[in-house]
Amino acid sequence: MMSVAAPNLIDSDRWIVADSEQFREKFNQRSFEVFHSLASHPLFQLPRLLDLAERTLPSRPEDIYYDAGDIRVDQRWEDCPKQGFSATEALQRIENSGAWIIFRSAQRDPEYRVLLDRGLAELKAHMGPEINSKILVEDIIIFVTSPKRITTYHIDRECNFLLQIRGTKTLYVFDREDREVLPEEEIERFWSVDSNAPVYKPHLQDRAAAYKLAPGNGVHIPVNCPHWLQNDDNLSISLSVNFQFKDPLRANIYRANYLLRRLGLKPTPPGKSSSLDSLKSHGMVPLVAAAYAYKRRKFWR
Repeated sequence: MMSVAAPNLIDSDRWIVADSEQFREKFNQRSFEVFHSLASHPLFQLPRLLDLAERTLPSRPEDIYYDAGDIRVDQRWEDCPKQGFSATEALQRIENSGAWIIFRSAQRDPEYRVLLDRGLAELKAHMGPEINSKILVEDIIIFVTSPKRITTYHIDRECNFLLQIRGTKTLYVFDREDREVLPEEEIERFWSVDSNAPVYKPHLQDRAAAYKLAPGNGVHIPVNCPHWLQNDDNLSISLSVNFQFKDPLRANIYRANYLLRRLGLKPTPPGKSSSLDSLKSHGMVPLVAAAYAYKRRKFWR
């Protein structure tokens, strides 16, 4: 279980602190721990989050997702149980509703925009000035989780920093380059037609890096690193500062490989042949676009 003493943030005017050398070495390659001073921020208190839900639901209902009930590590998104009450009610009953509530794109609310602007500015200071030209979408997501709730095993399109605000939980992050944990076929399906394509393999659980999240710390999760979370017997509130990169070429290679595999071929993984990578990422754009459009119609993520 990874846990590092937090730096003294009392005299600092920064919200997010990370080791610069570790940041340069591991950013979007491997997971690592960061620290922050947002745990007492008023915007993350439950009454303010209820206000956010009441402002968001009438105009942007798609920006709030929730499910509730007993969840397995390997459960698919569409199989998560729904309840006969609203997201607001789930939040009001969060201590015993067994819920997982997501505020997507919280920065669309003016009060929360500062969290994205300042948080990303501080993170970009570690990344270097060239990072701005590589980012397509900047976003913040707020997670509110009931006691003992599990967040299922999955991978994301976004590069993110998950910051723990309230409560404690354990985050398990796997190496995205481990092809026993994450086979090429699962990555291809994820980028093409199935946001839940990665399959949890319990016999490989000991390969995960385990992070104990508590108010004041957080973890960087690179794009496509498999992960899942186990909440402790407490209410949990987390902030995800994340972004998608502009460069779609690697994703397009996976989408092209998905189509080639459907034709009975055994496609070469990305990085093995620059000429094949170039052909797949540029020459198969129409087929790639069609597959991606199909996926976007079919799945919520």
